[in-house]
Amino acid sequence: MTLFCAILMVMNRSEQLRKLHEQFHHDCTCTLKDTATRPVFGNGNPDAEIVFIGEAPGKKEDETGIPFVGTAGKFLNEMLESIKMKREDIYITNIVKYRPPNNRDPEQKEKEQCADWLRAELEFIQPKLIIFLGRHSMNHFFPNLKISEAHGKYIHEKIPNFPIANFLPLYHPAAALYNGGMRENLMTDFAKIPGILIKLTN
Repeated sequence: MTLFCAILMVMNRSEQLRKLHEQFHHDCTCTLKDTATRPVFGNGNPDAEIVFIGEAPGKKEDETGIPFVGTAGKFLNEMLESIKMKREDIYITNIVKYRPPNNRDPEQKEKEQCADWLRAELEFIQPKLIIFLGRHSMNHFFPNLKISEAHGKYIHEKIPNFPIANFLPLYHPAAALYNGGMRENLMTDFAKIPGILIKLTN
């Protein structure tokens, strides 16, 4: 047993997850690391039944080190409240852990450089359901899907050597904020989450 594994065994799950993030930040070769202020670790309940995956940290996230704390994060909090949930009930993270310059889309190489980190935190939490916030996180797992067609549609698919098989693509809150039709779709899709969880629990 490595010293790192031995240390993890004596920590509670929140501490274990924090240590996992710190280790990956130390080892990560993502080129965004050079321009970001700090890493933005996943945040929330380490025993969550749901993990939300976004695209990349923005300006507010880069300043605070916490995902989804800007305008899109506030909208997400409102939607969680609409289904009787709180941020403390879920876990939220991003495909890449560092802010891309000027909030540009993360490049494929950058996503690949953070891929092992994302996989490790998902395998640690082992949620019942992964919810994609936007096309970037969805296409990381399902590259051939289009968010305009897949949003709100529950996906059950086993991925080789991956412990989670339940997924729900949604529009990204930032994209839906100022688009009335997309916002309505997102809120309708969001309302499906409790029913999906019940089916996965029974």
